[in-house]
Amino acid sequence: MGVKHGDGVTYRWIFVLCISSFWAGLLFSSKTWLLHRTIVQPHFNTKACDQTYRFFEDWGSHQEGGQATGSVSSYEGMEVDTLSPSPGKSSYREVSGLIEGPSSRRKLFLVIGINTAFSSRKRRDSVRQTWMPRGEELRKLEEEKGIVIRFVIGHGTTPGGILDRAIEAENVQYHDFMRLEHIEGYHELSAKTKIYFATAVSMWDAEYYVKVDDDVHVNLGALSTSLARHRAKPRVYIGCMKSGPVLAQKGVRYHEPEHWKFGEHGNKYFRHATGQLYALSHDLAIYISKNSEILHKYANEDVSLGAWFIGLDVEHVDDRRMCCGTSDCEWRLQAGHACIASFDWACSGICKSAERMRSIHQHCGEGDRALWSADF
Repeated sequence: MGVKHGDGVTYRWIFVLCISSFWAGLLFSSKTWLLHRTIVQPHFNTKACDQTYRFFEDWGSHQEGGQATGSVSSYEGMEVDTLSPSPGKSSYREVSGLIEGPSSRRKLFLVIGINTAFSSRKRRDSVRQTWMPRGEELRKLEEEKGIVIRFVIGHGTTPGGILDRAIEAENVQYHDFMRLEHIEGYHELSAKTKIYFATAVSMWDAEYYVKVDDDVHVNLGALSTSLARHRAKPRVYIGCMKSGPVLAQKGVRYHEPEHWKFGEHGNKYFRHATGQLYALSHDLAIYISKNSEILHKYANEDVSLGAWFIGLDVEHVDDRRMCCGTSDCEWRLQAGHACIASFDWACSGICKSAERMRSIHQHCGEGDRALWSADF
């Protein structure tokens, strides 16, 4: 008879219960581990992956009432992220850091943004009365030639204030504005430039995007035929290239607060297009749009733009017809070489442009037929 412990339970039974509990626990733990492996461990097979991919591909192609939001190209070694569109917003897809417009958007040739300010009503009127089409002609230009032209402006410091209301009233009359989510200010031109390209890309799918100031005369036919010559180039930056001095002295016009980044005193900037007018191919406008938050802004807009392309595989095209003087654009026209853009270097635009734009257009303008008869 075994020795009893406590209220009569023998040590033999205590030993048996301990051994039984141990084996029962071991058996339960083993089954639980096997069950865990069965549930958690992924089972890979190519057939399942292919079916999953086809599911998401089919799902993407049935958005927006069954219309495809854009086919996914195969990029070796690149990660492709497809974004579904949000109601009421322009849709994009992102491919290796670039935004590509949906296939449903009409492909345009050119978008021209005319940089303007709240105080420049007379300048805008002088442009409308000369080289920029108005009303039905503006709509016809977009439909027949694929050229969109808009005055580009942001907002005042007081939302909905008198400045914004004046622009809204003017737009009701002419329908030729492009409003930016940007607070206007002379020292914010670099930021405005980035926002312009990002906004233009979101609104229109074009081969080229141009920025021009509202005190510059433009021959649209010459501009269009010149840009058409570079269509085969994927990343092209076109303008009147310059390399001016880096001005370290405070108080002077075009002072560069970050002059130390450009080397020793007296150094010059890298080559970049003068800010009066320049053109970017589609891929470069996309690049600015996608990377706008990390692109550094220098004090001068044209320097900022040139800096954004340093280190990229970009072709710089120096077209001197984009920076003709108002004193020589007439004889160039008579010689059969119409200028693309004309202005006065002394004023960084046409001096007193509101008063002189009509005269310059009469002497240097290529004529309406040059644009409408151009084949590009």
